[in-house]
Amino acid sequence: MNIVFMGTPGFAVPSLDILRRNGFNIVGVITSVDKYGGRGMKKLIESDVKKYALQHGLRILQPKNLKATEFVDELKSLKADLQIVVAFRMLPEVVWDMPPLGTYNLHSSLLPKFRGAAPINWSIIRGEKETGVTSFKLQHKIDVGDILFQEKIAIGDDESAGELHDRLMELGAKVVLKTAKAIKAGNVELKPQDSSKASSAPKIFKEDCEIDWSKSTKEVYDFIRGLSPYPGAWTTIDDKIFKIYKGWQEEYGQVVIPGKILTDNKRYFKIATNDGFINVLDVKMQGKKRMDIKSFLNGYKLKKES
Repeated sequence: MNIVFMGTPGFAVPSLDILRRNGFNIVGVITSVDKYGGRGMKKLIESDVKKYALQHGLRILQPKNLKATEFVDELKSLKADLQIVVAFRMLPEVVWDMPPLGTYNLHSSLLPKFRGAAPINWSIIRGEKETGVTSFKLQHKIDVGDILFQEKIAIGDDESAGELHDRLMELGAKVVLKTAKAIKAGNVELKPQDSSKASSAPKIFKEDCEIDWSKSTKEVYDFIRGLSPYPGAWTTIDDKIFKIYKGWQEEYGQVVIPGKILTDNKRYFKIATNDGFINVLDVKMQGKKRMDIKSFLNGYKLKKES
């Protein structure tokens, strides 16, 4: 069975690796084009999937336009029986409908919940207790295809999006292998999604990451860990962007003013919500490196408490 694998970030690498190590014939790897980044935008950056493919001598395609005739013809020439997609971009029908066994996608939620670009972040932001991964067959609309396999995982009460990402990455690879084996064996039983239970997980932009201190301590806490370490929840202090990566919830028995700061400028730094505080532990002030709160306070004193 010839497989074309499509993916870009590190999340996709274990899935590609597990297929290769289990003897599946990877005839092509489709990934994003190289781009310039780093200081001065002078460093050429390759995707994690491309780096892996280069290490293992796999054929690499990096199309700018997935509908371009040259790319479609080259993809056809690979004669893939199956395409597997993990953390790539939306595919046109001419691509996903090409292989005889179909195109299957791995999504990092329990579909139909959290359809969209950022399911890991939103599952934590919205206070979910469990999530998982889903393999499904691609159809016209994004994340709506029939489900092949799902595996659940509990979300820790203090777990960050980065920590959950890493656990789902490994779980997802196992589901990708299970998916490929089932398709190869002809043991495929697809189940349609119940769209009445669907929820969305849209792409998150910088402006979406500002902390609303008027919300409850639990809501703010989930928001912070759901955006940690990337893209990072932020607030404004002393007219500078202040990213918060970690803290703990602290209940308070009296009325507090949301956004009020309490600190001794040495050991602790708390910001009030509508019913308590977030005791900040891990931060990055605009223009400075990320550090624990004691190290931060050792080198920076607030102009004033607010």
